[in-house]
Amino acid sequence: MGSPAIALQDHHPAVSAAAEPLSVVAHKFGGSSVADAARYRHVGELLRARSETVQATVVSAMKGVTDALIALAHTAADGGDWRKPWQGLREKHLTAADALLAGAAAATAQWLEREFDELAQLLNALAVLGTPTREALERIQGLGEVYSARLLSEHLRALGEDVVMLDARDVLVVHHGDLGVAVDWPQSEARLARWREANPAARIVITGFVARDATNRITTLGRNGSDYSGAIFAALFKAKELHIWTDVDGVLSADPRLVPEAVPLAALSYHEACELAYFGAKVVHPQTMTPAISRGLPIIIRNSFRPDHPGTRIAAAGDAAGPVKGLTLSPDLALLNLEGAGMIGVPGTAERVFAALRDARVSVVMISQGSSEHSICCVVRDSEAETARRALQAAFARELADAQVQAVQLIHGISVLAAVGDRMAGTPGVAARLFDALARAQVNIRAIAQGASERNISVAIASADADKALRAAHAGFWLSAQTISLGVIGPGKVGSALLQQLAAAQVRLKHDTNLDLRLRAVASRSRMWLDDLGTTDDWQRRLEESTREVDLDCFTEHLQAAHLPHTVIVDCSASSRVAERYAGWLAAGIHVITPNKQAGAGPIERYRAIREAMSTSGARFRYEATVGAGLPVVSTLRDLLDTGDDLVAIDGIFSGTLAWLFNRYDGSVAFSALVREAHALGYTEPDPRDDLSGTDVARKLVILAREAGRELSLADVAVESLVPAALRDAAPDEFMARLPELDASFATRQTAAEAAGNVLRYVARLDRDGRASVGLVELSRSHAFAHLRETDNIVQFSTRRYCNNPLVVQGPGAGPEVTAAGVFADLLRVAGTLGARI
Repeated sequence: MGSPAIALQDHHPAVSAAAEPLSVVAHKFGGSSVADAARYRHVGELLRARSETVQATVVSAMKGVTDALIALAHTAADGGDWRKPWQGLREKHLTAADALLAGAAAATAQWLEREFDELAQLLNALAVLGTPTREALERIQGLGEVYSARLLSEHLRALGEDVVMLDARDVLVVHHGDLGVAVDWPQSEARLARWREANPAARIVITGFVARDATNRITTLGRNGSDYSGAIFAALFKAKELHIWTDVDGVLSADPRLVPEAVPLAALSYHEACELAYFGAKVVHPQTMTPAISRGLPIIIRNSFRPDHPGTRIAAAGDAAGPVKGLTLSPDLALLNLEGAGMIGVPGTAERVFAALRDARVSVVMISQGSSEHSICCVVRDSEAETARRALQAAFARELADAQVQAVQLIHGISVLAAVGDRMAGTPGVAARLFDALARAQVNIRAIAQGASERNISVAIASADADKALRAAHAGFWLSAQTISLGVIGPGKVGSALLQQLAAAQVRLKHDTNLDLRLRAVASRSRMWLDDLGTTDDWQRRLEESTREVDLDCFTEHLQAAHLPHTVIVDCSASSRVAERYAGWLAAGIHVITPNKQAGAGPIERYRAIREAMSTSGARFRYEATVGAGLPVVSTLRDLLDTGDDLVAIDGIFSGTLAWLFNRYDGSVAFSALVREAHALGYTEPDPRDDLSGTDVARKLVILAREAGRELSLADVAVESLVPAALRDAAPDEFMARLPELDASFATRQTAAEAAGNVLRYVARLDRDGRASVGLVELSRSHAFAHLRETDNIVQFSTRRYCNNPLVVQGPGAGPEVTAAGVFADLLRVAGTLGARI
């Protein structure tokens, strides 16, 4: 748990020294927290609201000042004009002092002017020398903290606080080694004790980043040195806690620039924080935690802009959340691979690799070696990659010449994704979940590493896939919603109904099932609308106002955003041209969902290409709504076959229009009159011949036949068209006018059926031998197809298991809403395979 809000921070009550040790809390404020006078004022209010007996506060330089000081030093040494930027820095601090201290600013302003005059003298000296010496550079780059500490301490003093400024250069002694900066604790403790005897104030404002070395020369603690200073002085003052104040709500589960849904973590162990920090997470530097770990000092990462937020508590033990606490991404890396049969079983190979890299001063980020010892690979910084390759080529020159080592391979453009959490240890399936999330996002893993502690799994991946991989893994461990980049083609009746259903369900799906469906593109026949936010709000108006002509290549490229792990295209058109793209989309890892029958019943070559693309990429192709709208027809057949049943026959009424016509037709009303009534009610297509021809029914039968493993084409189906040959080529208006020409033949067939005690139904059939037919047949009045409601579809599966009593699926098989619901259900099924809790 983090610390309570400012208003409640009385957990360190003041007590007498005789009763118990002083209650000491250390604070450290970063540059963004002291960016200007307003921020200093806010920090002062925050500190004064707290009740600890002794308060040790370490401050960084004002935001951007350290970089500006370093640039000044180099400009002066290079002979450039340093006076203008020097004047700018001077004015920045004088302005802050004037705004912060008002009437009490004179003394501080004079002090700042003297300091900047001394800085000018140093810069003049560098200009003469022509090189920025290390001693001068370290002296100059640490001045920002000195200025900053003076401003904050004077502000608190002006408010009546008992405060003193501690220049760390008067107390802190360090030395530089191979592992970084180390503190001379005995000498620093002794110096602080003497300093405290002369300065017993309750509030101490301390300069971060700066120190002295063993020879008493001014030095710095390096980048992230102010955080390190915070931990050092927390240890020196024997603080109960160290609060590091930043501009974020603690440590986040991932980089929020790449994963906007990243969440603050309530608690981390020291080990978890070190692992996250090593791989680039915005958390305290591992070096910062060294004094804290050895003393069991809790570090609390807080947001100075939101001081009421509890932040992240880093201590010896984290919390029970997990198993994965966070994910980090390290970019700008390269993969170095040493491979050869001559390495197998030869001891010392790894030692030679790392000795060569050490001698070349190349830092190794990650190591991976298979148990066969045939290859060993490591990840290095891309800037050092060529140096590393040359070092290994030199170290293994003899083996390369003798072909005992085949190659030293270098792959640029690598990033390392790391999953971190203490509770990964002993938890089965963590690695599987990570690999599964990456596989579903079409991310290839180049190398894997996991230590025996099991608190870190690292994978090397292509940098082009890095953002997508991070989001996929973040969602895969349920640290954020499973995000899908969604595009819809064909916003007609079915497409519009789908988008309405999507808009109504988006919030609930994200809350209940961890699914974030982002509508990022809609394309009609003539124009398209692209969006980055992924909202369904007002899509119709935005599509109408769009000036973009349809370009399905651009449409696809926009959907495949690098930062979104999964892409789904829903095709609600009836276009063969769009269906022609399915194989390419699937091959690229894009999932396709459609009620469009042009793919499932189109040319068999296209269908085979779609199946091949699915098999290769693992992308999903779902088309339940092509046969029975929202009815589970395709999925029922698939379940029967997948569970080992044998298909004997499929019989069905697949047209809601024809079902309605023959449910109503009993001879009392002319068939042509019923067709006109159905047309007026909207049950038929604009041209009723599209329904009466039987072609649409035949397409549905082909789709089911192919699902059952029969390579059937539309031409293989015996189709009885209900449109006389004389009317097939007539204009639509002429056809409607000549409809009565159908009546005599239908009256004859109806009379014959009634005389035999039968009814007429338009039935599709696929038998055991793969023969397919579609046509008007007589059925007994006891048949299941004889008692349908209005526009119901019905499918009867006869199988080895369901031989005496066939399995029947029946219900509304047409209409925009039910068809859209079938498409939506397919979308949710795909989302479930991607990790959403459907």
